[in-house]
Amino acid sequence: MAKFIPRKLEKEVVTIRISADLLETVDRKAAAIDISRNQFVIQCIEYALANMDDEPPKT
Repeated sequence: MAKFIPRKLEKEVVTIRISADLLETVDRKAAAIDISRNQFVIQCIEYALANMDDEPPKT
């Protein structure tokens, strides 16, 4: 069995601008499941990226 080696995950601080309405929705949804705004946004981004079409839309 491989040994567990704890490590510090690298994270970056970023700033985004979103509408007040969207922020309110994010905060409400995060609070409803008792997680932080940050963790909720990370999970939303991960889900969107994992379920996104790799092909650009045809115009």
